Amino acid sequence: MSWHQIKAGSLRATLGWVLAAVFGAVLGLGLRDALPEARAVPLNLQEAPAGAQRSQSMAPAARRAQPSVVNIYTSKELRMPRNPLFDDPVFRHFFGVPGGAESQVQNSLGSGVIADADGHILTNNHVVEAADQIEVALNDGRRMVAKVVGTDPETDLAVLKIDAHNLNPITWGHADTLQIGDFVLAIGNPFGVGQTVTMGIVSALGRSNLGINVLESFIQTDAAINPGNSGGALVDANGYLIGINSAIYSKGGGSLGIGFAIPESIVRQVMEQIIQHGSVARGWLGIEPQDIPNDAATALGLKGGAFVAALLRGSPGDRAGVRPGDILLALNGVPIQSAGNALAQFANTHPGQTIHLRLLRNQKEITLDVHVGKRPRDPELQQLG
Repeated sequence: MSWHQIKAGSLRATLGWVLAAVFGAVLGLGLRDALPEARAVPLNLQEAPAGAQRSQSMAPAARRAQPSVVNIYTSKELRMPRNPLFDDPVFRHFFGVPGGAESQVQNSLGSGVIADADGHILTNNHVVEAADQIEVALNDGRRMVAKVVGTDPETDLAVLKIDAHNLNPITWGHADTLQIGDFVLAIGNPFGVGQTVTMGIVSALGRSNLGINVLESFIQTDAAINPGNSGGALVDANGYLIGINSAIYSKGGGSLGIGFAIPESIVRQVMEQIIQHGSVARGWLGIEPQDIPNDAATALGLKGGAFVAALLRGSPGDRAGVRPGDILLALNGVPIQSAGNALAQFANTHPGQTIHLRLLRNQKEITLDVHVGKRPRDPELQQLG
């Protein structure tokens, strides 16, 4: 086929299209006059009112808790030894370099929670430990110096105090009602980028034997917790405080979805004692508990409990009649779930009080009255509950 044939065929096709268009237009005019006027048919759609609340949103919880979370900035002066050459008298004579140590300022950051209207702020002990100066930045932009009221290294908690008015204290929740799978929010200042909210669920309860603190009973969550979040708030779906973020499991320093928070029940007890007495006094029995092997627990028909591995001679437990090999079942009627739980229950008693310790000995249950002692400061003895 030549170019001319293509051109002629194209011309005939074009004329055909023009005639068809004219015919269609005429036909359309006739139909328009014959048919009634077309009107838009309204759709029966059900729309949410403007500003309606999203049922799945955690925004109300975040709005409730965010004003109560603060950023904490600390500084500490370090005396760093200088190059030994600077201490050489000849070198100093010719170059005029002073000897001695060199001063450096180390800065770090963390988070905190406004506990009450009096200006008490909760945070981690490791956030403010050995700090020379502590500055708190409130959510409304105010910055002020804070002082340490008291610390508790065994639970890694500290209480600060600021002199300020018009504060927004956190609303306290109840950690003992938590269930695995509950939604939670972690609020803090990760990496110093500013206040950040992350969401997750409760992954586990009562985590212990992690080697993080002396006394452990953590809430585990997969809400992202990073450096700088320490001391911040873990809140429930209502925005109520259920824990203080304390640690993460990480090989590289970033969040891997395994974070740990100190439950509100422990936080409240520690805070009240620090505010009232400046320190925390805990109960002590002198007992070393260990977890019961699974096969032994199955053979004895036990779902919990802790094995008395050893006890200190002359300690409260020894004087009350506790013996190595006993199995601890309950304290004042509260079941003992594990060795870590036993240590936590011992520590939560008050020195001087008498408790009822139920235990299993030679497959028989007995109850002993134990006069609680005061937890010693000796780190070796602190390993005993």
